[in-house]
Formats: sequence, C-alpha cells, structure tokens
Amino acid sequence: MFKNKALFLDRDGVVNVDYGYVHKKEDFHFIDGIFSLAAAALREGFLIIIVTNQAGIGRGYYTEAQFHELMDWVKDEFRRRGAAVHAVYFCPCHPTRGIGRYRRESPFRKPAPGMLLQAAADHDIDLEASLMVGDALTDMEAGRAAGVGRLFYLTPERDAPAAPPPPGVVVVRSLAEVEARLHDADESRGDA
Repeated sequence: MFKNKALFLDRDGVVNVDYGYVHKKEDFHFIDGIFSLAAAALREGFLIIIVTNQAGIGRGYYTEAQFHELMDWVKDEFRRRGAAVHAVYFCPCHPTRGIGRYRRESPFRKPAPGMLLQAAADHDIDLEASLMVGDALTDMEAGRAAGVGRLFYLTPERDAPAAPPPPGVVVVRSLAEVEARLHDADESRGDA
C-alpha cells in the first residue's frame, strides 16, 4: 500500500523570520527560499505540513482564532506562489508559563513527537520517507522521536549552532540547501 511522504516545516525561523510570538500579517516575513522549497517538494510528491509550538497562545499574547486567521493567510500566500500547505499542527501549551488550561505538559509540544505522529496518522504518512526542517534542536528531537527519515537543522551562517547537532542531523545554512537535497532523501533509501 502506497503511503505519503511529507516535508515537515517548523514555522518560526523556517517559514517566517522569528521575531518572537509573531501573530499578525504585518509582522510575518517569509524566509528566503520557502516558496521555492515547498513548490519543489510538492513536485517531488511531498505533502507540506507545518508543525509549530505556539506558546504565545498559552501565555495569552494572542488567541487560537488569531493564529488560525494568520495561518489561513499563510496558506493562501503559499498557494499564490505555486506551493501548498496541506496541514498545520500547533501546540499552544507551555508547562510553566501557560495560563489556565494551557499550563501543562503536552505530548504535542516539541521536543515531543505528538504533532508529527498525529500528522502521520491523519495523512497516511511514511515517516521514514519524510523530511523535517527546523531551526532548533527541539525540532530535531521531535523528528527523531517520530522516526522522520531526514532531519535538516537550519542555522544561518551568522549563527553558529549552540551545540553540535545530534548524529544524523544535517546542518544547512539556507532553505535552498534543503531544496537541493530533496532527491537525496529518496536516493539514500534506494527509492530513486
């Protein structure tokens, strides 16, 4: 039985510049190369899925409704540029700084793999055939725990990784590097 493969993208720092708790269109600036990467991945048969911690909701900085409104606009921007976002998974909880129902541990908050596992179940995804791009070690930990086959740690040249990435994690300096390696994922598994 054929299963889908996915390109999992963290949001802040991968899809958009991370200014901290971005929740308004006017503050949302796309990272260079994100539309090209998504369009190329789509052509290669990947589903595009965003998986993002959104503790700003839990901290009371913005609401889930504001988040959904922004992400609807983001999905429209991807479509306008020849790409698509098939799904967005988010975790609004924070274990110590959340307010009310949002103050708790969650199996969906990265570094836990819950969002990726839920996406795999919802979209019949072969995690081993999939890719994850993140700008934090927690993204890499979530991807590894979920069994994602290729993990790309986006660290712009001006930023040195705070700690060496775990074994098997590929450090990239731009989204163009990930795009150039889309075929590598299939070739490394012998599927090309």
